[in-house]
Amino acid sequence: MNSSVSSTFRLIGAGLRALLVLTVICGVIYPLAVTGIAQAVFNDKANGSEIKDKDGQVVGSSLIGQTYNLPKKDPNDAEEAVKPDLKWFQPRPSNGLGSNSVNTRYSLILSGATNRSADNGAVNGKCTDQAEEGTLCAQVIAAKDAVIADNSTTGHTVKPQDVPADAVTSSGSGLDPEISPEYAKLQIHRVAEQNKLDVQQVEKLVADHTTGRTLGFMGEPRVNVLELNIALKALSKS
Repeated sequence: MNSSVSSTFRLIGAGLRALLVLTVICGVIYPLAVTGIAQAVFNDKANGSEIKDKDGQVVGSSLIGQTYNLPKKDPNDAEEAVKPDLKWFQPRPSNGLGSNSVNTRYSLILSGATNRSADNGAVNGKCTDQAEEGTLCAQVIAAKDAVIADNSTTGHTVKPQDVPADAVTSSGSGLDPEISPEYAKLQIHRVAEQNKLDVQQVEKLVADHTTGRTLGFMGEPRVNVLELNIALKALSKS
């Protein structure tokens, strides 16, 4: 009996020592080592890829899209339509799932897609004005009409064939921070007019903030909207 009790206590003691050692290694040493390496080698990414304005204030992350809308007349009116602030470059349509109170400039923080097929709402295989309300085709047509209306200015009319896909469809995550160079260029005349800038100035701004394919062959050229708008703000005040 005494031998059995002694063996039990030894096993319990061994287990407690193992628990203590593993807790120190896995719960203290390993996290501190990983955090230290991340801060030393990948400081920017480890801290959320934050973007700061010229005053050093954090205004967002390069990995998460933001909206640039006019404030509602009544913030509590859920039925009031949200209108884009046309002095800024606009991002892709957002389509997240759920809302939050942290990043209020981009209320849809839980990523997700509609999961609708490409022909959802199509009539005879084509998206037309007859598409049923709430379908993907109806959303795309409405978005396309809005893009054409918003970006057509005095002396410059946007043609339907000039509207790229990312201007009227959300990304798979719903939080894409980047747009295609084609969509950025489509907005140049409107942004120049709204901010009283020369078109050539805004064209150069877009060109300077266009990133090519990763390693020259992966992905597509892209423009980070937040970084572009920060540069636009600085240019407008210069």
